Amino acid sequence: MRFADGFVGRRPRGRQQGSSKGSGGKRILPLNQVVDCYLARVPDALPTPIDASTRYCAVYGFPVRHSASPAMQNAALAALGLNWRYLAFEVPPAKLREAIAGAQAMRFVGLNLTVPHKLLAAELVDAMDDSAKVWGAVNTIRFETQDAAGQWGPASPSAPAASPMRSLGFNTDADAITRALREDLEVTLRGATVLLLGAGGAGRVAALKLAEEGAAKLFLVNRTAAKAEALADELSRRFPGCRVELGYPGGTVDLLLNATSLGLRVDDPLPVAAGAFDLGQASAVYDMIYQPAETALLRAARAAGCRTANGLGMLLYQGARALEIWTGQPAPLAVMRRALTEHVYGH
Repeated sequence: MRFADGFVGRRPRGRQQGSSKGSGGKRILPLNQVVDCYLARVPDALPTPIDASTRYCAVYGFPVRHSASPAMQNAALAALGLNWRYLAFEVPPAKLREAIAGAQAMRFVGLNLTVPHKLLAAELVDAMDDSAKVWGAVNTIRFETQDAAGQWGPASPSAPAASPMRSLGFNTDADAITRALREDLEVTLRGATVLLLGAGGAGRVAALKLAEEGAAKLFLVNRTAAKAEALADELSRRFPGCRVELGYPGGTVDLLLNATSLGLRVDDPLPVAAGAFDLGQASAVYDMIYQPAETALLRAARAAGCRTANGLGMLLYQGARALEIWTGQPAPLAVMRRALTEHVYGH
């Protein structure tokens, strides 16, 4: 059912008490039903006004203006009823150390880090959680204070100004990758054969996580051969049960995963070299790019009969885990997914 302002609702079964018909026989819904319909389409709560008690978290990137994280995280913070705000700052790599120290000095709750900061941040935080140690990259920081007993915990605004503080690094990307593959594509990773395009920061974490999850064989393709060779050596050393080969496979694969930036622009070529691999040989194709919603790779893969998904799920799950690290509460996934989808795609 459509309302004058464009909201769409489900047609009630039978006659609804209090409803009436206007001119032309069109149904006019009572105000309470209009409000209910509206609330179903917007975040579950409105943010509290900013005041002197408002706390902050942020994402650092270079560039960062494209980031959808503020829309997703601020909707979640409002739904949780927290007087927090999530911001975005463009920070050049040369200034990352100062920017992290500044956020810590101002008692931010924490930070997210996106390209190109994840590897560099691993060298700048005071301590690393096991998730960051394993993958050697940091995409989430939680600022912590130390109590009188010497125990570290999330930074409290009520802690004395002289309380020791530290930055603790986490990695939420790795788990987000595999969760998105399972939930968005229903891919079984144990025993899978995977073609991975890109051996950079995101590609490296994806390769290591897939190997940890029990992938049987990984084919690595990267523009710079030396980087692919270095990743292959690391995989063979850390996960000897996973067979690693450089270049394209000659047969079928369970998953093709694009971790390159090819596809961000409409005039980008396919990340698969022409004639090197037939997309019909892949059961599923996952593109870490989420804007545009369907890259040329995904469009071609869908036409070839593959199951396809973009990187929106990965963005959602890594952000949700970061929020849980900061708040200690379950993330409102439905609210975050809705806000993210509306921000990125406008619907």
